[in-house]
Amino acid sequence: QLQASGGGLVQAGGSLRLSCAASGRTFSNYAMGWFRQTPGKERELTAAISWSGDNTAYPNSVKGRFTISRDNAKNTVYLQMSSLKSEDTGVYYCAATFTLRNNVYYYAKDYNYWGQGTLVTVSS
Repeated sequence: QLQASGGGLVQAGGSLRLSCAASGRTFSNYAMGWFRQTPGKERELTAAISWSGDNTAYPNSVKGRFTISRDNAKNTVYLQMSSLKSEDTGVYYCAATFTLRNNVYYYAKDYNYWGQGTLVTVSS
């Protein structure tokens, strides 16, 4: 089970930190990702991290502004979002996929478990 939190309303240029707490499984066996979804569009990757945390990936649209991290001892993955823009608005979902490889995964279809989503609204 994945529980996302930390969304809210923020002004453009501001920051937010999202958290995703996992339960029920060995968290360190899972690569994690954050996806954003807006009305009428498919979920798109915002950030991904390998099970160890050594490998991360970001689309160009958020690179340098967003940072994904994880604390396996706390079974939690974070998304630090800075310099927010109106186009960052959306529902953010955390996702997990079981893996034996220290890889990142870029596509929603590669993830098996999803949290409930947390809404981020950036006002301009």
